[in-house]
Amino acid sequence: MDDEFAKLIRRVNPPRVVIDNNSCEDATVIQVDCVNKHGILLEVVQVLTDLNLVITKAYISSDGGWFMDVFNVIDLEGKKIRDEEVINYIQKRLENDDGSVTSLSGSVGLVPSEESTSIELTGTDRPGLLSEVCAVLSDLHCNVVNAEIWTHNDRAAAVVRVTDDTTGCAIEDRKRLAIIKEMLCNVLKGNNDLKTAKMSLSPPGITHRERRLHQIMFADRDYDKVERHKGTSVDIKSSRPHVIVSDCAERDYTVITMRSKDRPKLLFDIVCTLTDMQYVVFHGVVHTGRMEAYQEYYIRHVDGVPISSEAERERVMQCLEAAIERRAYEGLELELCTEDRLGLLSDITRIFRENSLCIRRAEISTKGGKARDTFYVTDVTGNPVDPKIVDSIRRQIGQGILHVKWNSSSSAEPQNENTFSYLFGSFFKA
Repeated sequence: MDDEFAKLIRRVNPPRVVIDNNSCEDATVIQVDCVNKHGILLEVVQVLTDLNLVITKAYISSDGGWFMDVFNVIDLEGKKIRDEEVINYIQKRLENDDGSVTSLSGSVGLVPSEESTSIELTGTDRPGLLSEVCAVLSDLHCNVVNAEIWTHNDRAAAVVRVTDDTTGCAIEDRKRLAIIKEMLCNVLKGNNDLKTAKMSLSPPGITHRERRLHQIMFADRDYDKVERHKGTSVDIKSSRPHVIVSDCAERDYTVITMRSKDRPKLLFDIVCTLTDMQYVVFHGVVHTGRMEAYQEYYIRHVDGVPISSEAERERVMQCLEAAIERRAYEGLELELCTEDRLGLLSDITRIFRENSLCIRRAEISTKGGKARDTFYVTDVTGNPVDPKIVDSIRRQIGQGILHVKWNSSSSAEPQNENTFSYLFGSFFKA
């Protein structure tokens, strides 16, 4: 009865989306007004993120049963959104509750599982792991169509879409799937694995790849602290996110403030984690500078209660730090663009392994017979890759096929705790 009443309220008050290119000098302003429901903030942010739009500022308010949010967005080139097709898609997508709007070809993450078999993997991270996984899939006549791989805190997770190399269709034979599972689990276990390696099929229907990766790593407890190897440049203390969880007793909220190095999809990662942990954002503000992002949220649990124990507070801090770190480190970015073929990914990752490169994160895609893959790599100790090794790898693979993008791993040092202030402080005290 409650569900039917909620549907009636949404029909009577349909979402209203205003996209404005005039009020802000350097960004497109998107305002969304609609009836509030759990997960609505994630839905909106997911639509914008899947279009590779960068959210530079956000003002969130969802108190009193109504959702009123404003987002300042730009494209990857730092320009306003001028493409009418993209503007119309955002308008229709956010104003349709049923998700019936066809996805744009340029969006990522939404994958019909009927076209291929979606495999989810978790295990202990180690140098050469992706190479071994790809070699197994190639030997089992599985063609990798699309994949994303994350590593964090010595754990690895992947969502991989494969097809049969002869039919080009999804693999549905149960015996064959059982063999694939057994072989991949043997690879993922590694030595002295304290946590169980897993291979499972993604749920049927529409799977959002990046959200599933967050859920997989959260379930694998990658947020637990691990002993770091000394001498690595990856884990510089000053580059780590700074998360504070405190109380706002006046309004019965828990306040979360965060400072971290800015990067694409940062807001999605935070909102995704809070939503999957069953927290509701009632008010929030996001502001990004040239290097640093500041976020502040006023939250409660879905049952309406703020965080009440020190253990829960610590867990939220660890989970948010993990959400930021899972794809924060960029290292050396290698982009591969060439004709796709069976075993290509296995050959490329084997060359990386033989040259002592460690893949920290990877995004694999194929379209129109072309493979377009991105790898973020370090050496086996986590330090930057020697340029001579990069040149050697490019000669083996092809200078025109593998492109290099050097990135700085430095980041602004977070300010001291006592510099934090509630942006909504004066609002709540009024």
